[in-house]
Amino acid sequence: MTRSRQSILILMADDDPDDRMLTKEALEESRLVNELRFVFDGEELMDYLCHRGRYSDPASAPRPGVILLDLNMPRKDGRQALREIKGNPLLRQIPVLVLTTSKAEEDIFNTYDLGVNSYITKPVTLEGLVAIMKTVGRYWFDIVELPPQPRGG
Repeated sequence: MTRSRQSILILMADDDPDDRMLTKEALEESRLVNELRFVFDGEELMDYLCHRGRYSDPASAPRPGVILLDLNMPRKDGRQALREIKGNPLLRQIPVLVLTTSKAEEDIFNTYDLGVNSYITKPVTLEGLVAIMKTVGRYWFDIVELPPQPRGG
């Protein structure tokens, strides 16, 4: 059963400009039509999600359908941000996919304990990332039923 692909905002929290660029290229090469926005770290991610600071206007920071989250970032790392997202009743339904270089079992166990929806280790090549983004796109945008956007958000 194939549904028409939904256009869902993807918010990526990653401090590495190369990883952001490669992810953007991989999504484009995967022919995903979703809008991709970036934040630099967990602090900026929470500002975006809670409409604080430069994101205080909700129109400039629409609710993402999916969050791609790096674990190792400055100021507030992905683990701390994940804890806040999944602890907030207004945000916890947003699927969070950890996309990180860490293969540490402790990170995998801890993030699932915190409520992450998927844990993906970043591949080292663009081709590998394209393959992952195709799979992510197929799963999260063609197969899965995501929760509807809350009223007013």
